[in-house]
Amino acid sequence: MRIAKSPSDLGFNRYDKPRLEKALERVADKHAFQRLQAVLLVARGITVSEAALIVGVSTQAVYNWVYRYLHQHRVADLEDAPRSGRPPAAEPITRARILRELRRNPLRLGYRTTVWTVALLAQHLSLLYNCVINPHTLRRRMKAIGLRGKRPRYFYEEKDPHRAQKKGPSYGA
Repeated sequence: MRIAKSPSDLGFNRYDKPRLEKALERVADKHAFQRLQAVLLVARGITVSEAALIVGVSTQAVYNWVYRYLHQHRVADLEDAPRSGRPPAAEPITRARILRELRRNPLRLGYRTTVWTVALLAQHLSLLYNCVINPHTLRRRMKAIGLRGKRPRYFYEEKDPHRAQKKGPSYGA
């Protein structure tokens, strides 16, 4: 069984606790808060296994965070590194271009409808700007703009003459 080391044995100095406490007050990211909290607990004298139990991570994760912090005693070393992420889809299709095409009448563009659906608009924008955009992606972008896509509802000019028969004997009596 390992003997628990004191914070000074691990490499913490008298400036570390105030530095970590101050950073803990300012942090906004959940994961960075978790890392700072675990390192601060170890700096206060709580064992690594207890800190891992309190924070809800493995003891190896806490050891990694403590050693990462103690390497240069910088709080910035505990923050997430920037990641490239997934590249944006259909970059040429911008907010202005979506709004411009929505103002156009699809019937005059050769489509057999008078209203845009998200799927039809996605197909039209893909052909127009020569890049594929998924209807789901287009719907998400339209929502970010403040638009919402609803299915068109068709209204007939006159009521069905057999409506009473379809509804049953109690209708219109």
